[in-house]
Amino acid sequence: MSADMINAVKEFDWNQIQTYEVSAFVRDFVAKLDSYITTSSKLDLAKDVAFLAITGHFIAFIEDYLIKFGIFGSLYKLFNTIYGYIFQCLYSLPIVRGTVKKRIDIELAKIEPGIIERNEKFVDNFVLPKKGFSRSEIEKTIKQFEDFKHADIAKLSGTVYHGGSQLRELQAHVYGMFTFANQLHPDCFPEIRKMESEVVSMVLDLYHGPKGSCGTTTSGGTESLLLTCLAAREYARHNRGLTEFEIVAPVTVHAGIDKAAHYFGMKLIHAPLNHRTMKVDTNAVKRLIGPNTVLLVGSAPNFPHGIIDDIEKLSDIAIENNLPLHVDACLGSFVVPFIPDAPIFDFRVPGVTSISCDTHKYGFAPKGSSVIMYRSPELRRYQYFVSTDWTGGLYASPTLAGSRPGALSAGCWATLLYMGRSGYEKSAKEILGSAAKIRDALKCHPDLFFIYGEPIASVVAFGSTAFNIYDLDDAMKKKGWHLNALQNPPAIHMAATYLTKTSVDQLIVDLVESAKELVANGSDASASSGTKALYGVAGSVKTANVAGKLAEGFIDFLYKP
Repeated sequence: MSADMINAVKEFDWNQIQTYEVSAFVRDFVAKLDSYITTSSKLDLAKDVAFLAITGHFIAFIEDYLIKFGIFGSLYKLFNTIYGYIFQCLYSLPIVRGTVKKRIDIELAKIEPGIIERNEKFVDNFVLPKKGFSRSEIEKTIKQFEDFKHADIAKLSGTVYHGGSQLRELQAHVYGMFTFANQLHPDCFPEIRKMESEVVSMVLDLYHGPKGSCGTTTSGGTESLLLTCLAAREYARHNRGLTEFEIVAPVTVHAGIDKAAHYFGMKLIHAPLNHRTMKVDTNAVKRLIGPNTVLLVGSAPNFPHGIIDDIEKLSDIAIENNLPLHVDACLGSFVVPFIPDAPIFDFRVPGVTSISCDTHKYGFAPKGSSVIMYRSPELRRYQYFVSTDWTGGLYASPTLAGSRPGALSAGCWATLLYMGRSGYEKSAKEILGSAAKIRDALKCHPDLFFIYGEPIASVVAFGSTAFNIYDLDDAMKKKGWHLNALQNPPAIHMAATYLTKTSVDQLIVDLVESAKELVANGSDASASSGTKALYGVAGSVKTANVAGKLAEGFIDFLYKP
């Protein structure tokens, strides 16, 4: 405090305060404060200041929660946190931990045969052979894999995005031409640099990127989401001076956003849905924005229900709060841009600052291919990593990976040129037609099914009040179908692909027949295995930790010889 200010305070005529109604209170407060400061020790003052700071921080925390989630929402979150913590502590007790581990091992033993297929005819190769195999020996070894139990790719929800045998042959040929190409060294592989830049440019054009818009290729949708969150965090760190970072996204947002928050030390705040439309509740998004918010996210469409969020309203909110807005169009990719009368969701919406699009989904490019797009280079730069003092020299990479397979970019580039706009328009029409056929069929059986929201893209999510929907998932598995089980709320979805057109009629028949059988025979409420048991465990606060252990065990199996 300056000397002039101190003198001004001393010389102020406190009697003037009497003109205000609160003058007596103010004078009394000032007198007591002055007495407290002059009579207290420095240690006592320091303790009291610390106490007030902590109390103020706690009050601000409570106020923030009440504003964002309301009284009942805050109490619900508090209850779940305490309840979950209690059971986590119980599971850590030696007497309980052993019992839980035995139960987990039993369940994992049931899961293992579905992951690791054993066959006496298979030749195992757990160590390097003393002498390398010849090409004929390699081909013979590969041929034995034909005995594996393969899924019918026409009976899959999503998973395989097949563009036809001719395209696959072209991709294999182009991939072979650039097997050794590394995008980390554009000076050595200038053709790959050109291909990658053209892939980004073509996708930007599809999503109406304005002049100056830009992007990079990535290894998939998850990396694209990781990078947009990283860029938002670093932008806020450098331009706003923040040290804590929050993302506001729908509960239906892809789990890649959860992964980004986990990896990059950010806090993800999930916004609820409008349960009629299954779109994110934009009023809730407004409430959830705080001083540490660095990114808003919407989906076009979301993975669970195939619903396109109201991107235009999210844009208004983003602009009003001067925040970046990311649109996750990884699943929509090369279908959503061709939906007739679809709501505007791309760079034509002024508040949209970044978009992710998976070229390896409905773009039919080889797996491991996605694009992250930005409205301007300024934001893109914050996803880069640059090291200027490494002993190995200057190091800079645009994405999370260092070395990147140039063959994938070449395969993606060739795919986009092969398909062209007319090819994608045709495939989108057929894919959307299959999805519409499924929607219409389910609507014909309101006693068996109900559809979540009003999906217009390739995904149809449905539930039932007539039976446990997870029993239907298990019944469909027995008929060779691989659908996606969802939770919160319980549902199943089917993501139509280009191949679904060959199996959609059989899918409808099997769905209706299986549903009617469940209604006639009833559901086994005591089922201890299968989809219902797994999601029952995952959906319970007290057993969520067990579900996590099962998921970890599942991943372990992927690398078990």
